[in-house]
Amino acid sequence: MADYLINVFLDDAKMQVIAGAGLAGQVKDINGQKAIQVPVSDKEQKKLAKGFPDLKFDASNACVLPPEAEKKLLDIIAQMKVLDVMKVAIMKLYNPVAGKAIRSAQY
Repeated sequence: MADYLINVFLDDAKMQVIAGAGLAGQVKDINGQKAIQVPVSDKEQKKLAKGFPDLKFDASNACVLPPEAEKKLLDIIAQMKVLDVMKVAIMKLYNPVAGKAIRSAQY
């Protein structure tokens, strides 16, 4: 079991993407909504928290990504056809230099 989870709640369009990836069997019912759960390690969770300061994890250590990040994650799931994609997705979702001033090298 993963340390943390990302819940991706599915509307009809997202459900088609998941079904197209052959993952319809992975859909769960969470509080009356259809969703998939992407496992996240402790290290990946720390990067997500740093990259998305407003990200909140609930009592079951699950969160929902902002819409733009969720779309990127869903695209990666569709390409890879598995839910365990965070090792790849974290590279696209977490930008360690976001918000930092650009410094030029002094020669």
